[in-house]
Amino acid sequence: MCSHKPQFHAGVRTMREEGRLQLAPAATVACDIPLHRAQNLTQGGSVAHIDLAGQTYVLRITRAGKSILTK
Repeated sequence: MCSHKPQFHAGVRTMREEGRLQLAPAATVACDIPLHRAQNLTQGGSVAHIDLAGQTYVLRITRAGKSILTK
């Protein structure tokens, strides 16, 4: 059965190799559901517009790092 919830590991230190810390992958998903980073959608900013069937939604990333999606 497919798990639709991504498992985020960004910034988690996993092991040392040759004296350097390695980070876990940014995110893994158990099936073929697309995963889009909010920072990529906002092109490094804090706001992106998303169109769905002619309706425009606004994705905002707050200073606290939370996401808000409004119509």
